[in-house]
Amino acid sequence: MILSDTEIRAAIEQRQIVIEPFDPEALGSNSYDVHLGRTLAVYEDEILDAKKHNRVRSFEIPDDGCILLPSRTYLGVTLEYTETHQHVPFLEGKSSVGRLGIDIHATAGKGDVGFCNHWTLEISVAQPVRVYHGMPIAQLIYFEVRGEIAMRYDRKPSAKYNQRSAVPVESMMWKNTW
Repeated sequence: MILSDTEIRAAIEQRQIVIEPFDPEALGSNSYDVHLGRTLAVYEDEILDAKKHNRVRSFEIPDDGCILLPSRTYLGVTLEYTETHQHVPFLEGKSSVGRLGIDIHATAGKGDVGFCNHWTLEISVAQPVRVYHGMPIAQLIYFEVRGEIAMRYDRKPSAKYNQRSAVPVESMMWKNTW
């Protein structure tokens, strides 16, 4: 079941969901709009390797915006820091952003119970488009969980994205053993 606006507010009041900063105007009937943070990152190497630590170069989005180009992976970050302690958060693109040809995540739309951080966005574009820090970029939808949770993400020893970061975090696939 997807939480309604009144259920999201109740969960925030009970600290089951944390959104900082919280803006009541960003609360929709069953979602919460998140905004693009100030920092973007791009990978330094042209060819990425799943078994190595691929370094990124971070930069700030100027006040007059930044033009994103096709054939490039940009890592963005949400302005909002979020926590979810009893719900599964899903990050979905906003239709108005999608209509500009902007994809905000390729595969990682579902968060885990216990995720406590800013969201790193995997941004790609169909054609050149100018983006601005602070613009609405995506929405969070919260689902109820049935059953007891044995291991929240923030308590999982193998969790790779637990370090609080207000800047985009590169892939940590290289930390996996396979």
